[in-house]
Amino acid sequence: MAVIKVNQKDREMLARLIRAEAEGEGDLGMLKAGNVMVNRVRSTCLDFVHIRTVPEMTFQSPGGFEAVLHGYFYQPAREHELRLVDRLIKGERHHPAEFSLWFFRPDGPCPAQWWGQWNSGRYKEHCFYTPLSSECPEVYSVF
Repeated sequence: MAVIKVNQKDREMLARLIRAEAEGEGDLGMLKAGNVMVNRVRSTCLDFVHIRTVPEMTFQSPGGFEAVLHGYFYQPAREHELRLVDRLIKGERHHPAEFSLWFFRPDGPCPAQWWGQWNSGRYKEHCFYTPLSSECPEVYSVF
């Protein structure tokens, strides 16, 4: 059962986005970045009140993903990343991103907070940030 609604174009867009944002961090890094992306589509809180689809999440402005500004994002989706996306839309989650709505790549250590949200951990170069359950209960809901 899918945790977000996607059609084939959405699936391909999500595959391109996880690759463009986190390919250098391997499959697990792409899955963790993808957890944030799926969480943004599922949540109706904070900056994501009006985000309901993969395209809305991908091109959200402000607050979207830098990858959409670069040509690499616009290359065709590859089968490998499409298989990762299938795992994400079935609800697979990975710590520290399982409840995160944000990630970024700092030049140094992860700040304890970023835009008022608490750091939930780091994976390779990316720091992940998770809202409080009182601010965004949908992130914590069971699929």
